[in-house]
Parts: sequence; C-alpha cells; structure tokens
Amino acid sequence: MTDDRRNPLRDAHTDIETSHEVPDTPQTRAPSYKLAFNDNDFLCREDLRPVRLQLELLKPELLMDEYGVEGTVVLFGGARIPRPEAKDQARTQTLADLSKYYDEAREFARLMTLKDRETDRHDYVVCTGGGPGVMEAGNLGARDAGGESIGLNIVLPHEQAPNEYVSPDLCFNFHYFAIRKMHFLMRAKAITVFPGGFGTLDELFEALTLIQTGRMARVPFLLFGESFWRSIINWEALSEAGTISAEDLELFRFVETAAEAVEAIETWEGAGTTREAIPGR
Repeated sequence: MTDDRRNPLRDAHTDIETSHEVPDTPQTRAPSYKLAFNDNDFLCREDLRPVRLQLELLKPELLMDEYGVEGTVVLFGGARIPRPEAKDQARTQTLADLSKYYDEAREFARLMTLKDRETDRHDYVVCTGGGPGVMEAGNLGARDAGGESIGLNIVLPHEQAPNEYVSPDLCFNFHYFAIRKMHFLMRAKAITVFPGGFGTLDELFEALTLIQTGRMARVPFLLFGESFWRSIINWEALSEAGTISAEDLELFRFVETAAEAVEAIETWEGAGTTREAIPGR
C-alpha cells in the first residue's frame, strides 16, 4: 500500500520507530509513556472494547476494498466433512457419506472463481470460514481455477491455523464472532450452505432471518444436500405451525451438485430485492 498522505505532519510509523530510541529512564519505561495506538495492554482494556470492535470491522473492509472485492460467494459448511479419499477415517458413517460434498464444494468454488475471472470486477470471490472440511474445499476450488479466495478465521481455544488454500492477503483472523458474521454477509452475492453442525446452523439461520425480516436483500440462497437438511429440520412443520410463513420456504432452494448451484445462481429471481413486510404478520 502506497503512502499518499497529503499533509506534512510526521506519520505514526515514524513516531513508533522514534519512540524505541528514547533514553531508558523510569519515565520512558512507564506504561503511561507508550504511544496509545502502539500499546497492546491499553488497547485490550475493557473500556476499549468499542474501539476493538471498530478496528475488527474496519481492517478487513479496507483490505478487501484495496484488493477490489465487490462481491462474494459464501460457503458455509462443516469443518468435520472429510475429503473423499479420507472418508474411511470419518468418525461416523454419515460423515463418510457426506464426504461427497467436499468435492461438490470444491467444484462449485472452482466454477464460481472462473465466472469471477471472466469480468473486470471481483463480483464472485469465494469466501469461507478459513478452516478445514467444506471451508478447505472452497478455498482449494478457487485455487484450482487460478483465483484468490477469502478466509474469515476466528480464534478458538483448541485450534487453529487457516487452511493452506486461503489467499494469504485475504486471510483474516477475528476475536468477535459478530463482526466476522458481518463480513460474511456485507458483500454476499450468493450464500451456499453445505451439511454441518452448530456453527453451520447458526450461520444458516442468522442469514435467513436477516433476509426474512427485510434487514438484508434477497440473494441466491442454496442448501446442498436436501436429504440431510430435511432429516434435521422439519421445514414444513414450521410453516404449518405458523411460526414462519409458507413464503419463507421460498427464500432458499435445495441443490445437489455444483453445476446445479451455478445454474440456480444465474437464474435466481428476486435477487437484490428487499422485503417490505413479513408475510403472516
């Protein structure tokens, strides 16, 4: 990034370097003497949480702007979905059977990356959570097509490094789940959800709720693996109970293959429109 400052004042980097060269005295060793923006202990104070939230929203936004990311294709899905060649090591037979969606996620990401490279704009940049399983497959598929992809990682107690296929310049790490979720959706041109667990369900329903309530414009919203999703969620029961409307079931569509998903995105009706009222209320 070039420095295109238009003022003659000293910049922050210069003062940080200068502050490391001051005489060693009790005063200069005191925590209070550190430059505020270069003081990690200060920035991590409880009082500074609003500032940290702002920074975590701003940093990825600025870097994606500089890269030219206009739109993303989001892949949600389970971290435990194995590669097909490793399905014999899966903890359950169901996980082994779901390994086919690793290949579908990889192929879907490859096709969408090729579509993205056909234009001068980055409108269909693959975006995953940066972890293993379906996320790894998405980032790998983008690399297969010779493109870049985004990984939105988060600090967890038991993990983790991002998967090796995330583009380094578009690999981000988060402390706040809420800010990470915002970055998943702020540029989303399509949302795809592969089989997964609690985290995938959380992401699925939060995104659907935003569209349902008119807080987010409609985008192609695709669930890979109809039998899986129908086995764990009784969608029709929600509609019959009246807790959602029948029209809410039209906010998403089931698909099985990468090719089917690409076609659904290209022919999706109502993309970009926003609900002005919630049916059934």
